Amino acid sequence: MAVTANKIAKHDPVWSTIREEAVAVAAAEPLLGSLVHSAILHHERLEDALSYILAQKLGTDTLSALGLREVVEEAMDADPDIGNAVRADLVAVNERDPACRGFLKPLLFFKGFQSIQTHRVAHWLWNQNRETMAFLLQSRSSEVFDVDIHPATRFGRGIMIDHGTGVVIGETAVVEDDVSMLQNVTLGGTGKETGDRHPKIRRGVLIGAGANILGNIEIGEGAKIGAGSVVLIPVPAHCTAAGVPARLLGDCGCEQPAREMDHALPKTADDLQG
Repeated sequence: MAVTANKIAKHDPVWSTIREEAVAVAAAEPLLGSLVHSAILHHERLEDALSYILAQKLGTDTLSALGLREVVEEAMDADPDIGNAVRADLVAVNERDPACRGFLKPLLFFKGFQSIQTHRVAHWLWNQNRETMAFLLQSRSSEVFDVDIHPATRFGRGIMIDHGTGVVIGETAVVEDDVSMLQNVTLGGTGKETGDRHPKIRRGVLIGAGANILGNIEIGEGAKIGAGSVVLIPVPAHCTAAGVPARLLGDCGCEQPAREMDHALPKTADDLQG
């Protein structure tokens, strides 16, 4: 039975908006009525809806969706901050992705968003010393979403992975709040080190499509990494790096590149002479 409106949390505007969008979709597209009722309107909380959606996406013949949903719910009930991060991520996608209109579509369909939430559960399992289950979620996320994030990776909130396809993030990487990245980004090692060997992406960084950031280097707050770059050196805060290998090109030209999603590179001396 669908949950009645008076049972919905009064102080959760994201969830309330999702439900309103679901009702509108069901009215406009009757064929999708069953989907939005089972995935959205049947549930009391965003956490419940998300656990259902992820379980349906990631479940297999040998890993039941029902059992997987219990694992996801266990993580979100034990750590309420996961739910807070989910909401921040939805807001980030809605604000930054020009193809996004509202919260319902990324929740149901955007694999970049769904892969981050799968990782949040896998990370909780990792911290509970349930490494095998954490790796299972990583593996299923890689198979289903084509996004491969080690369960130990530390993520902030307000993260957007646009498109998602081909993103690879290593074990000791850190991705702080309000970071945006596009498809085919790698946050990896150089292949030589052990231990702490992956990049540290500070708050508000924008990473363009196909960028490779390799090694235990810091990408400073509000920096911008150009598409297709290979970054092997630290990048100062509010600086742009681009090229193969990447070099520093100057400031970002905007205060919040991850929010503004402006991938333009600053003019170089060669550009001005040309």
